[in-house]
Amino acid sequence: MHPPSDPRPLIEVEDLARDYPLGEVVVPALRGVSLAIRRGEFVAIMGPSGSGKSTFMNLLGCLDRPTAGRYRLDGEDVTGLDPDRLAALRNQTLGFVFQSFNLLPRASAQENVELPLLYAGVKAAERQRRALEQLDRVGLADKAGNLPAQLSGGQQQRVAIARALVNTPALILADEPTGALDTRTSLELMALFQALNAAGITLVLVTHEHDIAAFARRVLGFRDGRLVEDRPLAAPRRAAELL
Repeated sequence: MHPPSDPRPLIEVEDLARDYPLGEVVVPALRGVSLAIRRGEFVAIMGPSGSGKSTFMNLLGCLDRPTAGRYRLDGEDVTGLDPDRLAALRNQTLGFVFQSFNLLPRASAQENVELPLLYAGVKAAERQRRALEQLDRVGLADKAGNLPAQLSGGQQQRVAIARALVNTPALILADEPTGALDTRTSLELMALFQALNAAGITLVLVTHEHDIAAFARRVLGFRDGRLVEDRPLAAPRRAAELL
């Protein structure tokens, strides 16, 4: 783990752009974004619909390729990597948390958390040990055998976070993780994210909600495909104190 003060950049993007063809028209979703995110940061990305924030998140997650510009992740230029290497990066270096949880409905909480390890070829006993360890970390050790339908929305999102953590990724990308949760459950989730960040995990979170962005330590604002705001939060809200 790297402490929050680690100055080395985990993410470096230079003039990153992404265009999408729409019939005979080319729509610029991202227009020349340049920035760096250090190890151990907790960054919130904000902006209205169509601002480019989701496009930017997809590029950071190696789920899409830029039309122009460069992207270095943990020192590696990923811009021109082949699909197999990108898939390996996503599984080994990145953890994803989505608004809709994306859990397999017929698999237990433990089995859902084990999935990245299964794809990585980790043996069953080690998969089980690591999955149970991360479920315990998010407060769900007693729910390991439950199916998603037997869990609340907040518990399902915690399973998704455990799954994101199980490969000890360098970076967790969370796309509107509180969007389907009530206020108290959202606070519980943000308290967990802040605890993970305090342990040295780098977090990048997309949100529409200013109240949620206030828990981060840095806010990036997007509009019309451009980065229009980049400000530190000297005194982030403490979610644990609001519960």
